[in-house]
Amino acid sequence: MQGGIDNNVRPGRLDRCQICGSENLELVLDCGHQPLCDSLIPQGRLGEPETYFPLRQFRCPSCTNNQLDYIVDGSAVYHPDYPYRTGVTKELSVYQYAIADELITRYGLKGRSLVVDIGSNDGTLLKGFKAKGVPVVGVEPTRIALIAREDGVETVQAFFNEEVARQILSSHGHASLITASNVFAHMATLGDVVFGIRTLLADDGVFVLENHYIVDVLLKAQYDTIYHEHIRTYSLKVFHAERVSRYGGNIRVHVSKDLRPISSSVGEILKLEAGLGLDKNEIYAEFRRKAFESRLKLQGLAVDAKRNNTSFVANSFPGRANTLLHFCNLGVDLIPYIAEQPHSLKLGLYSPGKHIPVVNNQRLIDEQPEFVILLAWHYAQPIAEQLRARGLKSKFIQPLPECRVLDI
Repeated sequence: MQGGIDNNVRPGRLDRCQICGSENLELVLDCGHQPLCDSLIPQGRLGEPETYFPLRQFRCPSCTNNQLDYIVDGSAVYHPDYPYRTGVTKELSVYQYAIADELITRYGLKGRSLVVDIGSNDGTLLKGFKAKGVPVVGVEPTRIALIAREDGVETVQAFFNEEVARQILSSHGHASLITASNVFAHMATLGDVVFGIRTLLADDGVFVLENHYIVDVLLKAQYDTIYHEHIRTYSLKVFHAERVSRYGGNIRVHVSKDLRPISSSVGEILKLEAGLGLDKNEIYAEFRRKAFESRLKLQGLAVDAKRNNTSFVANSFPGRANTLLHFCNLGVDLIPYIAEQPHSLKLGLYSPGKHIPVVNNQRLIDEQPEFVILLAWHYAQPIAEQLRARGLKSKFIQPLPECRVLDI
């Protein structure tokens, strides 16, 4: 509870702001009904029914929080066979190690410190701390926790809450640093999570969270960040903040129990947000216009390729790609396959709803299709360069922020 507001929400319809409680919510974008983006389908289950859920983003003019209006139970979203792995993407691994180095230096972490990562996935971020001799504990609800343990990262397989926090406190003591990298906006039980952080964090400790940032989402027409895992999309509130590059534009904020000087970066970002008018409708109307415009252009490229009997396929299947495929109504008739890295847990499965097969990206090199859509468009440059180095001659399509054929 915060100021009389219950910050935990149950599965189902959410008709008030989860942050401030306002019922004055306005629609940002309706993406229709969609299946869960990381519930890929094995071949033997393609004929079975799939569950679709409403996928609509609303905004709160009072506090500028953006959120979904329908919450799916976390146990269904983050099921045991959840296939996402941080460490599979080279660029993301490098990024995570750099975060660890920066935080070790900024907060003087040493061998007696403790770092706890909420939603730690395969432990990639924590490996950066561990490599510098800082003790670590991860908390990860899916079976990806087993991969982290096999790699030597101590990991509790559970959803983070106050009970889990007390277990870690009992066995390891207070945490000098708690991190939540691209997970804090995913949690429906926000109140429980915050109480757990408060319990586990040392009095002079710091909580650092990083999530997709509403300014980048709006300015870059990132409608593909709207999916059932992303319950909320934040603006700013905090003692230090940075805009960072992950996922096409994130915000990283630093929160503490004790009073600390407010960094100048906070004022600068708040000034930016005020200038953009995040509490007004104009920027959201422009976001919708760009989203529909990019959708029409991508649909046109796909249909033209089909009409001309030209090969048109996709590369990479991050969670956001499922929103894009459904919003643009691109199925296996237009995109016969999606290529993924050889170590991806998604290989051999089919995209939810559209049932596009996910195959080894060696197939791109072997077949040399005419067009390849880079669904992980936020990593378009390095992905394109890697595929070029392997001999791929295809034309690359970047679907967002503006749908275009790349000159790479």
